[in-house]
Amino acid sequence: MLDKNNCSEKTDEELVALALKDQDFFACLVEKYEPKLMRYVRRISAATQEDAEDLLQEIFVKVYRNLNDFDPDLKFSSWIYRIAHNQVISHWRKTKVRPQVLKFEADEDFLKFIATDENLARDTERKFSGEEVRKMLENLDKKYKEVLVLKFLEGKDYKEISDILEKPLGTVATLINRAKKQFAKIVEEKNIKF
Repeated sequence: MLDKNNCSEKTDEELVALALKDQDFFACLVEKYEPKLMRYVRRISAATQEDAEDLLQEIFVKVYRNLNDFDPDLKFSSWIYRIAHNQVISHWRKTKVRPQVLKFEADEDFLKFIATDENLARDTERKFSGEEVRKMLENLDKKYKEVLVLKFLEGKDYKEISDILEKPLGTVATLINRAKKQFAKIVEEKNIKF
């Protein structure tokens, strides 16, 4: 039987190597990444809770099937987020013909994270409800919403975002900069005061 302490003491890369030998160790990876990926899927997609759970299951099936292809020279978190990103895009393509309501589950402190420009950071003490943030983010271009979620809510660095989105580092920096500007414009248009 698998000892949970064995999981917490190991790196992702060690867990992958162990999971390739003993499938029970894959449960360690699932346990570690399930809440993170659920949050990520819900943040970047219009998926319902049930759809997000289905997507998450598909993600872990794909991860398990492709575990032999994981390159240990890369970060496992970037690799698994890339698979999640691709599954969300695939799901979106399958369902885009159906009308959807765009959803975004945000932390109330979301603006604190992205409000690093002087124009946005006048009063970071102000908190917004998830609904207010959701309304502002509904107006962002999808590519900008995704980089903001990865950077400021998932805490990914530029290199990880580059790996996940398969875009050069310079492009990632440009996307984040443009996303912040577009977000600031939306805040300004909605006359939201900090």
